[in-house]
Amino acid sequence: MAKPVIMTVDDEPQVLNAVARDLQSRYGEDYRIVRAASGKEALGAVEEFERRNTPIALFVVDQRMPGMSGTEFLTEAVAHYPDAKRVLLTAYADTDAAITSINALDLDYYLLKPWDPPEERFYPVLNDLLDDWHANTPPIYEGIRVAGTLWSPTTHAVKDFLARSQIPYQWLDIERNEGAKALVEAALQGSTRLPVVFLPDGTVLACPDLHELAQRIGLRTPPQSPFYDLIVIGAGPAGLAAAVYGASEGLRTAVIEREVPGGQAGTSSRIENYLGFPHGISGADLARRAVTQAKRLGAEILNPQAVTGIRLEESYKIVTLDDGSELRSRAVVLATGVEARTLGIPGEERLSGASVYYGAAASEAVSYTGCRVVVVGGANSAGQGAMFLSRYAAEVTVLVRGDSLARSMSKYLIDQIEATHNITVRPHAQVTSLEGQTRLTSMTVRDTVTGEEESIPADAMFVFIGAVPGTDLVRDLVELDDHGFVLTGQDLVHDGRRPRGWKLKRDPFILETSVPGIFAAGDVRADVMRRVASAVGQGAVALSVVHKYLETV
Repeated sequence: MAKPVIMTVDDEPQVLNAVARDLQSRYGEDYRIVRAASGKEALGAVEEFERRNTPIALFVVDQRMPGMSGTEFLTEAVAHYPDAKRVLLTAYADTDAAITSINALDLDYYLLKPWDPPEERFYPVLNDLLDDWHANTPPIYEGIRVAGTLWSPTTHAVKDFLARSQIPYQWLDIERNEGAKALVEAALQGSTRLPVVFLPDGTVLACPDLHELAQRIGLRTPPQSPFYDLIVIGAGPAGLAAAVYGASEGLRTAVIEREVPGGQAGTSSRIENYLGFPHGISGADLARRAVTQAKRLGAEILNPQAVTGIRLEESYKIVTLDDGSELRSRAVVLATGVEARTLGIPGEERLSGASVYYGAAASEAVSYTGCRVVVVGGANSAGQGAMFLSRYAAEVTVLVRGDSLARSMSKYLIDQIEATHNITVRPHAQVTSLEGQTRLTSMTVRDTVTGEEESIPADAMFVFIGAVPGTDLVRDLVELDDHGFVLTGQDLVHDGRRPRGWKLKRDPFILETSVPGIFAAGDVRADVMRRVASAVGQGAVALSVVHKYLETV
């Protein structure tokens, strides 16, 4: 933890040095002693300490300074550090000003110069003030701080990235916190680019690109080699399982993830039907454990890093990254999963990331404490999201297009929802439009049986209506089904005919795509059970056939 600061300000060098000497002698072990020769210089230091979130415990300031008096300096300084203790050094002639400032700016004490001996006239006063400061001032948060507004899509993207990466941060809402607003205005100097990210080392990032943010906080690391036995694209459950088994079996393995490890499962607030976790586990926690396991076994996790292309050179696969670099591999596992499906209704695009979210959006749930939220969808992910949101929201309304939850949701979740007093389920309900310019205020819901429409108030909407395959990267490389999912194994063989362009004297292995040596696992595959356990199993199976393939090349 950074030492709290004691700042002394005086325009007379001899007096300034004497005060700093006495402060250093008594308090130097526990406090950082900072001196300034003018009020202007001191204010600059105060603003820098605020950006760094460094605590200031005490100001010891001379009253009679040219340009800015001690009381004038303290008036401005306490706006940045309202809890800091304030001591004014005065000559006998300045006592009236000191007494006036006791009422004007809540001055804690004034000391007449000279204060010798300090053991009698200086330290006892400061000891009491510093003890009081410690007793009544909460510890300063020393981590990453994110300042912005709840209704900013770019702010949501940064918060969601940090939350899913399990990087702790402090949220500063500039619409509700005047201190945060002033901090942002000072940092941006007239710009309006949100969010503003304050790093512990004093670095300030305005509306940072997620790649830049990841690099600054140490998440993004360069590949350690230009060549790998196996490259896994996607770090959801299937990709992480492939990485664990690949690395544990001696393959030089790299996993490339464009966002945050965990995939769609990583956004789940609680997975309660995954083997081995009787009390359930959050998707983010499961992903964190899997990443730790893969790294321990020797796999490299490269994120956030996007793959922009894959090409073939004989039996080698060349993977191009978004920074222009290329990695070579003997085998590739596609585990790119699926992407959230949108409703495609008026107002959705405008409000996306600003009160309209896809998935549980754990980073935002607490912001809707006491509010009315709507969950759209009837599968397990929607049920898990509704249960999670019910901890904070006053009302949670679940909109289902079917006649009940029973057709698409597990019984244990239905029982939990029915037992939760602030969750209401509305069947035969379809959202047709959203109202609100910068934030959601209400939505129009149509009854799919009667056709009647009504407007219902809502502060936020969380959408869980399925997903589309993440196959744009390989659309022209491997064979897909009519819905864009990857075909593998025997699904590629029709009437004894192997896929177009297949030159090997064998059928594609299970999980192998129409390109030898490129495999697919998890939700990106056609016609699979979309469950975490299924994805993990496919990731493990993929490695057995990767080994079989590598024996042939």
